[in-house]
Amino acid sequence: MNEQLNQAWDQGAETYIRTLTDAYLQRLGGELTAENIGLLTTDQLTLLAYRYLLDEVMEGGFIQLIQNGLGPFVLDGPFAMMMKKQWGLRQFGNFIYDVQHEYHRHRDELEADLDDEQFMALYEQQETMNELGDAFLDDYQEEVTPTVAAYVREHETDFLLH
Repeated sequence: MNEQLNQAWDQGAETYIRTLTDAYLQRLGGELTAENIGLLTTDQLTLLAYRYLLDEVMEGGFIQLIQNGLGPFVLDGPFAMMMKKQWGLRQFGNFIYDVQHEYHRHRDELEADLDDEQFMALYEQQETMNELGDAFLDDYQEEVTPTVAAYVREHETDFLLH
């Protein structure tokens, strides 16, 4: 795994993060569930939450993240606190707290079972949540992803599967 991680590091922050989290997902049988969440440490779960956030928000914003069932894991768990207090990403942690606030204000609408047309309408109906997704892409992703990868690299033994 060390050689694979070194190669991933050389390919960039996202590749490095995906390499580690792909191993997590493999251990979890492809999906995080209530039954298997205990197989990962808090640091590993935080990194997996960032991976989910990165994948979903880059493709369809926070609305997609929530519609795909990842809102409770990313936005109700300790992710924002870990980013802010453990990993030193204070501004980003505060941003995630803002997303959490909006998520909780509109949770029923955001988590509703929707067809494709209703899902697309959410982007107009949930303007603030849509703007928060844009803010992640415009203001955070380019800086936070390399910072997350550097933090993980510096504390790599905490993130390896044992």
